[in-house]
Amino acid sequence: MVYTMLMQASRVDGNQPEIVATLRGMGCSVQHLHAVGGGCPDLLVGIVGFNLLMEVKTQSGTPNEVQQDWHKKWSGQIAIVRSCEEAADMVRELWSLRKPTDGSSKWHRRGSKIKDA
Repeated sequence: MVYTMLMQASRVDGNQPEIVATLRGMGCSVQHLHAVGGGCPDLLVGIVGFNLLMEVKTQSGTPNEVQQDWHKKWSGQIAIVRSCEEAADMVRELWSLRKPTDGSSKWHRRGSKIKDA
């Protein structure tokens, strides 16, 4: 079982490099997590002060049982993306939630203190 987990942890879906390039091209920070294993999603993506976990799958791919279990237990945000377009859509959705210029949001970029709205 441990050997199987290690094999799953090191496998990268063929579309992941292209998705990472798209995210970085949109100004996102991207940290690869696929080697963590244990069902942890493939990518940690920083988007305008938000952090989002992304599970990369091919068009026909589905999360395995270990991934499904990890996703169910995680209380934060996880997105399953299958294409550059889906990843870009997630970025644009979070862009729409970014801090207003009037300072009324509690969300701030790194280095800023979090304030109540």
